[in-house]
Amino acid sequence: MDNGNGANSLIILALPLLLLGWMFWSANRRTKQMRQFNSSLNVGDQVVTSSGIFGTIRHLDDISAHLEVADGLIMRFDRRAVAMKQADVTAPQPARPQSDDSSEPGQ
Repeated sequence: MDNGNGANSLIILALPLLLLGWMFWSANRRTKQMRQFNSSLNVGDQVVTSSGIFGTIRHLDDISAHLEVADGLIMRFDRRAVAMKQADVTAPQPARPQSDDSSEPGQ
């Protein structure tokens, strides 16, 4: 009857080790993907930052990215803050201004 207890103990020890292995593997994969993405950035790419700011890369160096977010407005970001290329996400549509129509009933 001790075989059942030994197998249970083995499972209890193996599961945390498998979980740790999976966590390290996924973290390494994510780090590799981010390195590849950062190396693929070029001047002129339309990107989105991690804070949701849309812009076009105007200058890149090892540490920062200068993004033009409006005509003539260039902002400097840490290069790691560039989250994705704009082609990967659709830009939100601007809200339509509500008309001040006084012909509505009840006014």
